[in-house]
Amino acid sequence: MNTIRQRKGIKNTEVSEDYAAQEENVKLEHKLPSGSSSRRLWETLSFTLGGTIALCVGVLTSVYLATLHENDLWFSNIKEVEREISFRTECGLYYSYYKQMLQAPSLMQGLRGLMYDNKTESMRTINLLQRMNIYQEVLLSILYRVLPIQTYLEPVYFYIYTLFGLQAIYVTALYTTSWLLSGTWLSGLLAAFWYVTNRIDTTRVEFTVPLRENWALPFFAVQTAAVTYFLRPNLQPLSERLALLAIFVSTFLFSLTWQFNQFVVLLQALVLFTLDSLDLLPALKASWLYSIQIAGLLLVCALQFLNSMILGSLLISFNLSVLTARRLQKNLKTGNFLNRLGKLLLHLFVVLCLTLFLNNIIKKTLNLKSDEHIFKFLKAKFGFGATRDFDANLYLCEEAFGLLPLNTFERLSDTLLFSAYLFVLCVTGTAALVGALHNLSDSTHRQPTGSVGKGAVSLRPATAYNFMHSILFGLLALSTMRMKYLWTSHMCVFASFGLCSPETWELLLKAIRLYNPKRMCVMRYSVPILTLLYVSYKFWPEVMAELSELREFHDPDTVELMNWINSNTPRTAVFAGSMQLLAGVKLCTGRTLTNHPHFEDSSLRERTKAVYQIYAKRPAEHVHGLLRSFGTDYVILEDSICYERRHRPGCRLRDLLDLANGHTMDGPVQNDPDLKPADHPRFCEEIKRDLPPYTVFFTRVFQNKTFHVYKLSRNK
Repeated sequence: MNTIRQRKGIKNTEVSEDYAAQEENVKLEHKLPSGSSSRRLWETLSFTLGGTIALCVGVLTSVYLATLHENDLWFSNIKEVEREISFRTECGLYYSYYKQMLQAPSLMQGLRGLMYDNKTESMRTINLLQRMNIYQEVLLSILYRVLPIQTYLEPVYFYIYTLFGLQAIYVTALYTTSWLLSGTWLSGLLAAFWYVTNRIDTTRVEFTVPLRENWALPFFAVQTAAVTYFLRPNLQPLSERLALLAIFVSTFLFSLTWQFNQFVVLLQALVLFTLDSLDLLPALKASWLYSIQIAGLLLVCALQFLNSMILGSLLISFNLSVLTARRLQKNLKTGNFLNRLGKLLLHLFVVLCLTLFLNNIIKKTLNLKSDEHIFKFLKAKFGFGATRDFDANLYLCEEAFGLLPLNTFERLSDTLLFSAYLFVLCVTGTAALVGALHNLSDSTHRQPTGSVGKGAVSLRPATAYNFMHSILFGLLALSTMRMKYLWTSHMCVFASFGLCSPETWELLLKAIRLYNPKRMCVMRYSVPILTLLYVSYKFWPEVMAELSELREFHDPDTVELMNWINSNTPRTAVFAGSMQLLAGVKLCTGRTLTNHPHFEDSSLRERTKAVYQIYAKRPAEHVHGLLRSFGTDYVILEDSICYERRHRPGCRLRDLLDLANGHTMDGPVQNDPDLKPADHPRFCEEIKRDLPPYTVFFTRVFQNKTFHVYKLSRNK
């Protein structure tokens, strides 16, 4: 902080003439009154109005999404079991721990039940607070039990309303980031409008409420807004401290609520590293942000009882390597162009080698295998050899982990978002390239101050940060569709900022030799206003039609299954089946599971593959032995998996199992020459014939159009 105070003392020598000139232009554009008191009143009124609109837009978005959720399921009118079934796959698993905490005799007993859980994975006691990101469920259950709301609000509504309330924070944070970048709250309003009108591509909270990313992304948006504010030049020391506190708290909450946090924050660290290396970011501020990322993740690690996956994350290794390399390499940003470029390449090489070395040492020391399936998946996805690994292929064959579909861009273009984004990206990218080349060519070492050079349009550190943020998260979204929500929401921010930014219009008008302050002012306000009018006119009828469309939850087969389990099986019974279905069994019945959808554990992945042999070509005694080794009492077979048609041939679950087992796959699919025909028919098909080899080990106790439940005999 002493360095911060020193920098404040010499700020007049650091701020370029261009930046000062830009500040004067902004004042002219706003046509502020000449008197300081009148100017202050004008700014206060503008801030109050903009802030009020931000809060209103956030609340309205929250209400809109909650209404869509109600209309789609008729949530207020369906039975409790139907509400719980509507939390599909892993969503149901996470919600079950909220329900478990509420049903516990006391808070301490509830916490003890989570820390010594023996119902999520049969024949194994695990610490759920260590394994999973469920502190949010713990906190909500404590609040529900403590606050005087139990008479007025059902537990499920307290849960989902909290998540929809977080959407208000999300949209307000996006609005604020755009406002900070552009200098006008009109930009924030446009960002919020685009977020809502592109709802299909910006959020899925209304039909996957408890999903971890719905908890995490609002905090990530707050962190982005705080970083944007922190990177503004010439902040007062108190403002910097408050910004750092906001960054730390939001980084911590984001990391605490999502298991994929380390990969997202790693991309953010790469953004900081790139900008720092190109001298587009103050080195001291970059160091603060690196340290905050490490501190936030380590605090989460402590709360998760030294979760080894966090300790072995690439993020911690990378950030430590960057800070170490900076200590080892002095005067990195001095010399002529070739000299600085050579130093930069050497710096990159040193950081890369240190990162890989440190990460490898940590993983070997901890014997860490929790995230190896992700790297197998990435290796196969990017063409570094085909794989028969069952876990990696599960991801490769899921549409959510495939490439971003082209029709996404068609939808985004309909609202003018994608067109505006490309326009702003090109203009800002040009300024960033000029700034990077200018800084590398400058033989005098200086701290970046927000200007790319005299006579050029200034590219402030906050703008450069959001530009690189958008680029890297865009590449992530293009490669993995599930991650598009990180990009599309920021796309709304970046596109709206660009249309309202004096930087964009100054550079463009200067390029065509039509620049003057009044013309720039007209462009930065008229274009976003016209865009708002167009979006409102075209999409208001669609929004109203969505709100008036009423549906109802209908899944009678699953409801019948859950009711049967509750009525006809002992509370201690152990169930095997698909990960997705068992999450619902855990939530609706409280029975013990053999496996579940939270896939970030190597032993659980091995167990899941073993349980899934019920859909492979295996003999009855082999499947029975595998299931009994996990203490299974009942196994649930699903026709939708056994006769799957959702995935293309080669990507059905039974195909992945055949491939992993070395068996030829069924149907019109290309089989490798080394695959051999199986010695036995497919278990899930053959068991339904009730032939003696199967009836010895399995007895059918329930069936409907979708599910078949078999009780396992105790025979060995």
